[in-house]
Amino acid sequence: MNKYEIMFIIKTTIDEKEVQASVDNLKKIITSMKGKVIDFKEMGQKEFAYPIKKLISGFYYVMNIEATSDVIAEFDRKTKIDENVLRYLVINRSEE
Repeated sequence: MNKYEIMFIIKTTIDEKEVQASVDNLKKIITSMKGKVIDFKEMGQKEFAYPIKKLISGFYYVMNIEATSDVIAEFDRKTKIDENVLRYLVINRSEE
């Protein structure tokens, strides 16, 4: 299994329950495919340097995981579908 760091931004225009549901769904993608969430941090609401999809701020989250490339491919696919996720970034930390 490889180590990855994933950062994602959730819309601020939805209510708190929807934000938590989106975060839980993203975690579930990893755990359902036998990946491990090692560390999870809620970074809070931050303003963007420029508007993203006509929004000026978002909720930032960072998680460190251990997973296979299949898990990352599925995470990538489902994150593109989730309209509450504004941006995300996956960094492979195994090579460091």
